[in-house]
Amino acid sequence: MITAAKERLEPVFAGRVGKPRYLIEVLQDIQQTEGYISEDAMCAVSERLAVPLIEVYRVAKFYKAFSLQPRGKHVITVCMGTACHVRGAVRMLDEVSGQLCIRPGETTEDRMFTMESVNCLGACALGPVVVVDGKYHHHMTPGKLRKLIQSLRESEQEVSEHA
Repeated sequence: MITAAKERLEPVFAGRVGKPRYLIEVLQDIQQTEGYISEDAMCAVSERLAVPLIEVYRVAKFYKAFSLQPRGKHVITVCMGTACHVRGAVRMLDEVSGQLCIRPGETTEDRMFTMESVNCLGACALGPVVVVDGKYHHHMTPGKLRKLIQSLRESEQEVSEHA
């Protein structure tokens, strides 16, 4: 029986069927195309690559790059490493939480924003650092972050008005 997930993900499995060594690569492709790795997708991966489901889940849960929940259109990542922490990273978390009413690891109800916190982004001299949709914003302040979130909201409103 072919589930909707299997059918939708069939191009991801091309040339990889029955080859467990492609597990991480396939999960990366699913994360990229779907935005997260659903339970149905994990079952399809298990079946198509001949990998036990518990192993697929273990790998998907272990790596920070994979999300098992739907993520927002915009992902805001706050560095909480030592250098960023002493320069006020907690205020950045508070700002995002206050603006969006979510905590790290959560997504807004409209699926527009997801907030994450990480232990280190490796940009210690630039802290505090906030990454929005893959773009690094250094020497962040609560005011700059407030304006950044507002500009994202405004750009989304413009897109929806023109659609």
